[in-house]
Amino acid sequence: MKKLLNTLFVTIPDAYLSLDGENIVVKSEEETLARYPLHNLEAVCTFGYAGVSPALMGACATRNIALTFMTRNGRFLARVIGEDRGNVVLRKEQYRISDDERRSALVARNMILGKIFNSKWILERATRDYPLRVDVDRIKRVTASLSDAMKLVRNVEDLEVLRGLEGTSAVQYNSVFDDLILQQKEHFSFNGRSKRPPLDHVNALLSFAYTLLATDVKAALEAVGLDAYVGFLHRDRPGRASLALDMMEELRGVYADRMVLSLINKKIINHKGFYMKENGAVLMDDETRKQVLKAWQERKQEKIIHPFLHEKISWGLVPYAQALLLARYIRGDLDEYPPFLWK
Repeated sequence: MKKLLNTLFVTIPDAYLSLDGENIVVKSEEETLARYPLHNLEAVCTFGYAGVSPALMGACATRNIALTFMTRNGRFLARVIGEDRGNVVLRKEQYRISDDERRSALVARNMILGKIFNSKWILERATRDYPLRVDVDRIKRVTASLSDAMKLVRNVEDLEVLRGLEGTSAVQYNSVFDDLILQQKEHFSFNGRSKRPPLDHVNALLSFAYTLLATDVKAALEAVGLDAYVGFLHRDRPGRASLALDMMEELRGVYADRMVLSLINKKIINHKGFYMKENGAVLMDDETRKQVLKAWQERKQEKIIHPFLHEKISWGLVPYAQALLLARYIRGDLDEYPPFLWK
């Protein structure tokens, strides 16, 4: 359990939530685990199937406390909120920002700033940890270029210019990504991003990890009442969760890329777990997919100190923390959206 920005996250899968006076009571197998005053909460997000008592559900609705239900793996199920509130004010402001390209750029540039910052940190850490195994001079030239890009991004107010800087920075980062693969080089190499379909083992892993990340970010946005399909950098397209794609940019490197590198470098997966289709697409077999999913869930349980909130949370709650911060910015509670800058 974690209380974060006036939201209670209940991550114990068999926890049952009930009402006792003006308090939420969290129980597991008849044992009381915790009590939280209702007046301190804006929302409750529970991961699991044990449930919530009707009395608590009614109390939350009456007090305008959003109650969100997720699966154990973080898939959004439903959100219950009282009739006198809803998310209309939050979403209408989100739509206004999305319709205004300059305002969209002001939000999106912080997300891209986070992406470039985190990409630079990943490369810098490689030169620090493996100075004899990577081309330090080559990587340092790329990180210097990324530093220059961050200075430019900070003042961008045009979406097309922002997309250009993001694309150039991604090419720079990808140009040395292969240097970070330290094991199994004969079977795992990266010569550029191939998406639909992935054409090698590394791209197959990256595509799957990005899909998992997009799913988690989409669920987080829906949990706080934002419309995951209306973005700022990624424009509207039927069926595309554009805002989820926006927010996951800053998390790609530290959340997904590092896990993929760890799977390869620690030899948790190997080339035998992949196969190629007639069209050249490289896919994982079921066993490898299970190994990646296991690593993903284990990664989500690891604890970190959130760089903006300065609170200890699990990696799995990072998308929810960022979604809450974005919602607060849109409501006007924050001067700007604080991206996830991890180091």
